[in-house]
Amino acid sequence: MQQQNLQQQNAQQQKLQQPNLQQQNSEQTAAMRLAAATGDFQVLHEIVAKARQNLNQNDWDYIVGAAETETTLRRNRFALDSLGLRPRVLRDVSHVDATVTALGRRLRLPIVLAPVGSLESFHDGAAASVVRAAQRFGVAHMLSSVCDPGLEKVAEAAPEATRIFQLYVRGDESFVDDHVARAIACGYTAFCMTIDTAIYSRRERDLAKRHVVAGRRRASGREFQAALDWRTVKRIKSKFDIPLALKGIATVEDARIALDHGVDWIYVSNHGGRQLDHGRGSMEVLPEIVEAVAGRAGIMVDGGFARGTDVVKALAAGANLVGLGRMQCYALAAGGEKALVRMLEILEDEVQRCLGLLGVTKFAELDRSYLHAAPSVTAPHVLSAFPLLKIDDYRY
Repeated sequence: MQQQNLQQQNAQQQKLQQPNLQQQNSEQTAAMRLAAATGDFQVLHEIVAKARQNLNQNDWDYIVGAAETETTLRRNRFALDSLGLRPRVLRDVSHVDATVTALGRRLRLPIVLAPVGSLESFHDGAAASVVRAAQRFGVAHMLSSVCDPGLEKVAEAAPEATRIFQLYVRGDESFVDDHVARAIACGYTAFCMTIDTAIYSRRERDLAKRHVVAGRRRASGREFQAALDWRTVKRIKSKFDIPLALKGIATVEDARIALDHGVDWIYVSNHGGRQLDHGRGSMEVLPEIVEAVAGRAGIMVDGGFARGTDVVKALAAGANLVGLGRMQCYALAAGGEKALVRMLEILEDEVQRCLGLLGVTKFAELDRSYLHAAPSVTAPHVLSAFPLLKIDDYRY
């Protein structure tokens, strides 16, 4: 009788354990399928490591470098790391939707691949590879006017992509108006002017190596960028029917002036720390600009964003889209279009998990109550979002 009872107890324990074993096997199988389907990259830092392996020191410095002491760059990362997340529990998060509607399109993630010049330094496909990846995955792309293969050819490369054209002003009124008209003709969804490069910065990684990057070697008409003022914004808004974004706004005062001029998108940015040294981190600036804008314009932000949790923090603080510059460059250098899509897939996984663990099923449910000031536990650095990554410093 005792032996029979023991057998019954063992059978009951096996039944209780079976669902857990099935769940483990299911998760293991799913992980194996994911690895087989998506190639070698399983975490974002592996993409960064591959980029470093593929690039010479000059091209690597172009990605990771910043102005003078690189303080603004570090503050970008510090501002993100100094925000803690406040999760809510016992909510149904069995289905998490990371999509958003922006620029009149449904985007798979609230991401815009930010404008970067000289992408041809990282991959032969340059901006054409980037825009194809954006179309393939389903995020927005902003083309820099100092990047190959140019406005028309990028449009041809991905006609269905959500495309924005960004201009550095290198000529007079006719120069600007020509680019706006061409962007409209090629189906770009918005037009952007970068406004924080009136004076070129000192980038000491290049100066110490006596290296001049390709973009600076071929740049002309710099005096027009230095003379740019609000009159150009007013003219574009009065003359052309296309949403206008201003990239490089870092104060409430300028955000308010932009609103007075009818600007459609406020792009909060400090150029990744590559222009004014000792500026504030973008994520520190963002909340006060969101408050001042009060929904009267869309808000983009970039500056140090590298992980899914970074994206979630930005949207909880009120941004509509997050720009990825360096992450775009790492992926392009690591493996072109395919690696870019893979980077976005990993980022999407991080975003979805973060949302679910916060107790929300979509970005619209987020607000500032999910954020709280918290001490950073990581020394800020251009690669501090990847603590498992170890890259030796170059001796200048």
